[in-house]
Amino acid sequence: SAAMAGVADKSDTAQHIASLSQEAQRLADTLARLAQTADAAGDTPISAGLVRKLIKLRRDRDRHLPPELFGDPAWDMLLDLTAARLDQIDVPVSSLCLAAAVPTTTALRWVRSLSEAGLFVRHTDPTDARRAFITLSDEAHQAMLGWLRRFASVFAAR
Repeated sequence: SAAMAGVADKSDTAQHIASLSQEAQRLADTLARLAQTADAAGDTPISAGLVRKLIKLRRDRDRHLPPELFGDPAWDMLLDLTAARLDQIDVPVSSLCLAAAVPTTTALRWVRSLSEAGLFVRHTDPTDARRAFITLSDEAHQAMLGWLRRFASVFAAR
């Protein structure tokens, strides 16, 4: 019946949200471990330019392989927010959703899950209460810098 179909749809949505929350928590735990295990790469300088090159490479990948093979909206958002923080730029939720390269509803679910997991922090725009900004939490930012330093040190020209 139609009523049963509606219940099934809600159940599927609840399962999807629970799955996103579990994935967001897994990301938070991984980033926390990464932040604690900083190594000799700790002095490698990281710039927003490096992060933006990574983002560009991720977009270029879609020209060579079907984009539906890859589902990395959380990673895309983490990279975008890392670059923004290094450049001291505020990122509106709407811009972050574009950076995720997925439908807006999917991106908003990820924003909520990553916020609940403590990776993202939401701030209301002091000049326009209708708009919100998203930033990385300090812990997520340090973890991203740790990974980026490791990445840069591995790929540094020798």
